[in-house]
Parts: sequence; C-alpha cells; structure tokens
Amino acid sequence: MHILPLYAALLGILFFYLSVRTIGLRRKLQIGIGANDNPEMLRAMRVHANFAEYAPLVLLLIALAELQAAPALLVHALGLCLLTGRLLHAYGVSQAKEKFAFRITGMVLTFTALLTSSAWLVYKALV
Repeated sequence: MHILPLYAALLGILFFYLSVRTIGLRRKLQIGIGANDNPEMLRAMRVHANFAEYAPLVLLLIALAELQAAPALLVHALGLCLLTGRLLHAYGVSQAKEKFAFRITGMVLTFTALLTSSAWLVYKALV
C-alpha cells in the first residue's frame, strides 16, 4: 500500500485543523461542553463531527481496496473524491449563510468514494 497514506495524511491535517478551529471557538465563546444554543458553535461541532463520522470508514474501505490490488488510478480517484468531498463539505457547512452547493457536492463526492470502494470490495470478494 503506497497511495492511500498520502490521502490519509492530508485528511489527518484537515481533521487537525477542524479540531483546533472548534477548540478555539469553544475558548472564544467560553463553551466547555455542547453548543450552549450557540449556532456558530453548533455549526463548528457538526463540521468536525461529520468529518469524524465519514472519513475513517471511507479511508478504511479505500485501504482495503488498495490491498485487494485496486488499480492505482482508482485508488487516487477515491482518495481525491474523499479529500475534495470533505473539504467542500466542511467549507459549505462552516458558512453562517450556508452554501448548499458546497455541502451537497461534498457529500456526493464522499458517497462516491464510499460506494465505489465498497463495490470494488464486493466485486473482489465474489470473483
């Protein structure tokens, strides 16, 4: 496995950024736990949590596909879909006046990586 670690590292950096941003907002707003009914805090929490909900599973699926000898182009495409999807989703949801096109495109790209890597693994298991 030599392709996915690059995408995993870039996603790790993005997750670190989202974490630091959320922590900084907590300090600024003096909110220790939860959102305290603050829409800005809730939005930052959901961006961070949504990333944590999707990225690990999809990375695992892509890693398994790469281990099952998926073509390099496919692994790159899946990694780019996930990375771009998570960036676009985070940007779109982070906006106070949410830009739904970014959010929707981000989820479509994330779901594409999720479903394509899953389909590849099912195919490899059956042949």
